[in-house]
Amino acid sequence: MASADAAASPSLSHPPSSRSFTLHLFRLVACALALLGVAFSAGAAELYGDVVGVSDGDTITVLDDALMPRKVRLAGIDAPEMRQPYGALAKHHLASLVFGKPVIVVWHRRDRYGRIVGNVHLVVSGACGKAHCARREDVGLVQIGSGLAWHYKRYQSEQTLEDRGLYARTENEARTKREGLWKDSRPIPPWDYRGGQRSG
Repeated sequence: MASADAAASPSLSHPPSSRSFTLHLFRLVACALALLGVAFSAGAAELYGDVVGVSDGDTITVLDDALMPRKVRLAGIDAPEMRQPYGALAKHHLASLVFGKPVIVVWHRRDRYGRIVGNVHLVVSGACGKAHCARREDVGLVQIGSGLAWHYKRYQSEQTLEDRGLYARTENEARTKREGLWKDSRPIPPWDYRGGQRSG
């Protein structure tokens, strides 16, 4: 059940039985990471599922255990709108990272559109290929580091102090290296772009 907005991405290849096994294995790896001290935020809810749609550079659709599609807005980032420069590239990059893959979403709230707002994590196998040397990859942080999203400082108070500092440093590094949208001398932040659209 791939979303139309991810039509350019590869199709899913998990049959239901294989998908169930993959999610079970994914949970085991996530538990192993937590036991090793890579714990998620206290009190946060967790959503496990496969990514079946990518709407833009900071919004995905996750198919959960009950085969219900859940819209997820990546917390802590704001990617260029689709009509802005780098908007399509940000979407394509996000799709290449997560489409058709199982993810863990750690979240605390929904936005005004009803979307889950949370940190999206891929579990990446370590060099040994075993659960005990796996690691998490924060997808939002990868988008920032690639110069395809801003650290969304308007909502940084919702982040842990560690994430807030890491996101800010990563954006500064991307700016210094002139990655992605930072190749432009004065890129327009998406919140300013949206404000201009509303007032126009």
